Amino acid sequence: MRVAIVHDWLTGMRGGELVLEALLELFPQAELFTLLHERGSVSEVIESRPIHTSAIDRMPGSHRGYRFFLPLFPWAIERMDLSGFHLVISSSHCAAKGARAPSGVPHICYCHTPMRYLWDQYDAYFAAGRAAMPVRVAMAAVAQPLRRWDARSAASVDHFVANSTHVKDRVGRYYGRDAVVVHPPVNTERFAPRPGPRDGFYLTLGALVPYKRIDIAVAAFNEMGKPLVVVGGGIDQDRLSALAGPTVQVRGPVADEEVVDLLARCRALVLPGVEDFGIGVVEALASGAPVVALGEGGVLDSVTNATNGSGPAEGTGVFFSTPCVGDLVAAVRRFEQLEFDSDDVAASARGFGKARFIAEMRAEVDRVLGAWPRRVDGTPRAPVLGAAMSRGGTL
Repeated sequence: MRVAIVHDWLTGMRGGELVLEALLELFPQAELFTLLHERGSVSEVIESRPIHTSAIDRMPGSHRGYRFFLPLFPWAIERMDLSGFHLVISSSHCAAKGARAPSGVPHICYCHTPMRYLWDQYDAYFAAGRAAMPVRVAMAAVAQPLRRWDARSAASVDHFVANSTHVKDRVGRYYGRDAVVVHPPVNTERFAPRPGPRDGFYLTLGALVPYKRIDIAVAAFNEMGKPLVVVGGGIDQDRLSALAGPTVQVRGPVADEEVVDLLARCRALVLPGVEDFGIGVVEALASGAPVVALGEGGVLDSVTNATNGSGPAEGTGVFFSTPCVGDLVAAVRRFEQLEFDSDDVAASARGFGKARFIAEMRAEVDRVLGAWPRRVDGTPRAPVLGAAMSRGGTL
């Protein structure tokens, strides 16, 4: 069976690319389709596959500023030639789910998230102070047409798989579709608690982008005068460096080996924003590090809130309810009254490995192929919501 896997773009190794690697292990002969490919930016596992790119890949400036080409993504993704394939799987957090499978070919979408910067996180990216005026004006002009396309293109997906309960709910809210939850693969074997007491610093890591609200963590630890290490790269790195006080280090991207070391030593991982799932959260748990997190989003699938007021903790982290400095400060103080057992925390991460992901995704593919040409949820292979109107009334 010829399988086409459609991924938004290949410009670096993040959570979506770890999922892509596992999908390629499940389908070792699959061919890759993507909007653009920065050669050498992803793992050898991915680079070794046949990779087909869109017209955007050949446009001047697209590799350095591909986000500015967002209005062209629907046009480019719909023109990918997937003829001759028997199964299409999209790995989508932006436009990949809009790829058009040939007539009679099933399309399964592994949804990392609906486009957050078009839907519930629009202000986090494009409010005043978050983006330059020309960018805000341009997005105001194109956001609504892109939302209509995003909802409409979801109708051509035959089966949605979401990476968390939170994303499953968002797929229902924005696309009017059900989804099965299959948590992404986490290489938990790479991480383990370090013998002895943990160090005194807190850690936050991941892409430094607006919706993660790392600015709240920086401000909170400035106020408390407690040590915080910020690891990761992204468009917010310079702004966060400017906000950081003497106890906050914004290190930027670091090597994988240093991430493993920091997670093994840190007192806790701090998560001030809403994560779609949070691979870094599971990596922290596998390292024996508890989590201080906003109690929303994908973190609810992996972290249990410690309810004890003091002493031994019955859980793997502490939640706070509002993304603001005061609530995070209070959560850290509550956290420091508790005692977490690193081995118990690490044990909670064991169910998130790659073998589990591959087995569950194989089962979902089998369900789709077994029910074909019907959708497995019983809905017709046609738009089910007014918001997901088909192009010209037909698929």
